[in-house]
Amino acid sequence: MTAGKQLREIAKYVGGTVVGDADVLVCNVRGIDEAGEGDLTFISNPKYRNRLEETRASAVLVSPGVTSPYKNLILTEDPYSAMAMALDLLYPKEDIPAGISGDAFIEVDAEIGEDVAIYPGVYVGRRARIGRGTVLYPGVIVCNDATVGEDSILFPNVVMYKGCRVGKRVILHAGVIVGADGFGFANPGADNRKVLQVGIVQIDDDVEVGANTTIDRGTLGKTWIKRGVKIDNLVQIAHNVVIGENSIIVAQVGISGSTKLGESVILGGQAGVVGHITIGDHVMVAAQSGVHEDVPPDQIVSGTPHMPHRNWLRAQACLPKLPEMRKTVNSLLKRVARLEEEAENKKR
Repeated sequence: MTAGKQLREIAKYVGGTVVGDADVLVCNVRGIDEAGEGDLTFISNPKYRNRLEETRASAVLVSPGVTSPYKNLILTEDPYSAMAMALDLLYPKEDIPAGISGDAFIEVDAEIGEDVAIYPGVYVGRRARIGRGTVLYPGVIVCNDATVGEDSILFPNVVMYKGCRVGKRVILHAGVIVGADGFGFANPGADNRKVLQVGIVQIDDDVEVGANTTIDRGTLGKTWIKRGVKIDNLVQIAHNVVIGENSIIVAQVGISGSTKLGESVILGGQAGVVGHITIGDHVMVAAQSGVHEDVPPDQIVSGTPHMPHRNWLRAQACLPKLPEMRKTVNSLLKRVARLEEEAENKKR
């Protein structure tokens, strides 16, 4: 349990307005069903508003216009974002002491910045550079000539291959692989001659990559993850892919080689994207969709092969009716056949 904050402090921090007892003490943030005394919860989806009177939370983050005579409320334009800010306030980040473990192996010509924390079992290769304030957890491997920027966090068993670059304030969760060979083979299906992969991966500032995600190095040039991108667990990003700023890639997505995503693209879980295409700015791709060609900016697409989302919804609405439609079509075909037979008989 945290030390707790008065509701007025939380409201000021998230930019909201208190309705009710501003002095009530809040120590935790919990879901609406689990919350109890001393907890803050939130309602961002209108379908959960009927839970407001049921929750035992000491206070609730809600949208303007939501009222309750029995609850302490913080009114805010975006309760979900406010909840995220409240988490930052109530659960401050762990203070990790700086220091380099004697059980880490660091090559003599590696450059290590000030105030780093390097845990046991870390390997830092030749000419590698680790920026100030960065944390390398046990089992991290930073190969020769790789670079990690300031205040980044590499969780256990992250591997950065040779020459790859990570910017400032980047978070790589456990098991992330940056810079493995792209899947490049000449004459595939015959002698499968390996094409040497000599490019790198570049990850810009403020990127977060989920556990066990793999980002392949470029065949030539670079695979490039631009500033502010957030990538979920178990994602595969192939060689020479470019992902534009502030894009969101959800779990189990696969992006084939040399595809380019614009800014603020959202790929839903298990979406698959073929290679050598361009997805425009602000495109949303629904979960489990298969994208097979370029998508212009500002589109929402669904399905395999992908289509405009509204068309996909219409197609899905027809699926339960297909057996009945098939029966009707067969009946009509038989009726047409009879009519044609009767017409032919009359001619005779």
